[in-house]
Amino acid sequence: MNILIAEDDKSIQQSLLEFLTTIDYRVVICDNGREALEILKKEKIHCVLTDIQMPHMDGHELLSRIKNNKLWQDIAVILFTGHGNVKSAVDAMKNGAYDYLLKPVDIKELTIVHERLKEFLAIKEENKELTEKFEDRVKEETNDIKKELSEMRKAYAEIVGVSEIGMFSDTLRQIFRKADRIHGNRDIPVIIEGETGTGKEIVARYIHFGKGKVVTPFIGINCSAISPNLFESEFFGYTGGAFTGAKAGGQKGKLELAEGGTIFLDEITDLALEYQAKLLRVIQEREYYRVGGLKKYTVDVRFLCSTNQEMKQKVEEGKFREDLYYRLNVAHILLPPLRERKEEILPMARMFLRQLYDSQKTFFTKISSKAVTILEDYPWKGNIRELKSAIDRIALFWDDTEIRPEHLDFLIEVDTNIKRRATISTVVSAENIILPESNFNLKNLNLEIVKKVLDKHQWNKAKSARYLGISRDELYTYVKRLSN
Repeated sequence: MNILIAEDDKSIQQSLLEFLTTIDYRVVICDNGREALEILKKEKIHCVLTDIQMPHMDGHELLSRIKNNKLWQDIAVILFTGHGNVKSAVDAMKNGAYDYLLKPVDIKELTIVHERLKEFLAIKEENKELTEKFEDRVKEETNDIKKELSEMRKAYAEIVGVSEIGMFSDTLRQIFRKADRIHGNRDIPVIIEGETGTGKEIVARYIHFGKGKVVTPFIGINCSAISPNLFESEFFGYTGGAFTGAKAGGQKGKLELAEGGTIFLDEITDLALEYQAKLLRVIQEREYYRVGGLKKYTVDVRFLCSTNQEMKQKVEEGKFREDLYYRLNVAHILLPPLRERKEEILPMARMFLRQLYDSQKTFFTKISSKAVTILEDYPWKGNIRELKSAIDRIALFWDDTEIRPEHLDFLIEVDTNIKRRATISTVVSAENIILPESNFNLKNLNLEIVKKVLDKHQWNKAKSARYLGISRDELYTYVKRLSN
């Protein structure tokens, strides 16, 4: 779909351009209605997104010019308007505008409007083609439209944080089946436990968004990253003058921003005990006060929590309130570390490779059997996050089609067990070395080894240095000796 944006605000132009191009729309930008008309004369445009108030020619006149031109009558026009100008936008819809959006433009709202538009255009195109009896063409166009709709939904999922989820084990499938059941009941608090990088936030977002149709807010707060003395004002909000430096008009808290949706308390075991008591009261009473305020606010949110520590142990140590633990632990999800789900490592690595390949950020399409062994033997203390980072690193520094052991040297260097196994699996191992009775020249032996490695790699010094696990400077020292 070709989209024309008529908007004189550069920041809005840029944000819309970035979003629409991620879903493969072709986007043209201009500053006013007069420029828009010139572009329409030269290019095929399917949809015009236009501000109402613009210099030279406003959105109303641009809409009128488009709808009064027989060549442009099929172009959909969507207007941007401020809160105080909604009546004007409604009047414009009576004159042929497809829809309007309030400024500042909400990406989620834009996504929904464009999904409706795509479906509308799909039906319109189908009817047109059916009338002309081009059934094959109808099928082709419908499939293309479905593909674009799929891309739109995928982009929306990326924005809300629920992108492609690879479920490659019975353990993970059971976890997400449980998450599906929890999704339907917003009154159930949930605790998600697991090591860093196991995907706790992905599970939390899945519980909230489900299959991607939910548009209510998902608000996260990292309990370990926020100063204890700031938590209360961040969580509950505050009134004007509540403390030194407070905004005159006060500020909404995360709890209020999450109204109707989900509040996600990440690393909740790091929350100070005094605030644990206040959180317990909110969950039980479903009401709270802003810091320094007298007005009582009611709560309609789902509470999701996560921790990378064993919560029950924290309770036994007196570092987490027992009553809060039992209040939160209505539904409990435990994400095992990746080293206990080894069957997921290879398919997950392949998924990350495919994502990079699809986005044209790498040429890699497969993983050698020896590289698979290294990946499966590595402990992955950072779990899925570390695995993805490793695949990203390989794609960044290597131009190849298959991941091989030399691409994983950085893993072998940090894990002695893998390094030992890698050494034993090579031809030159400690068990194979037979030392002579008399002395021998180690420097000459090293030179011979380096020469063989250089010959093996057609004297490519970068590859040879990586193969030997030494720096280029060290290799050049050997090369100089070989040339003398």
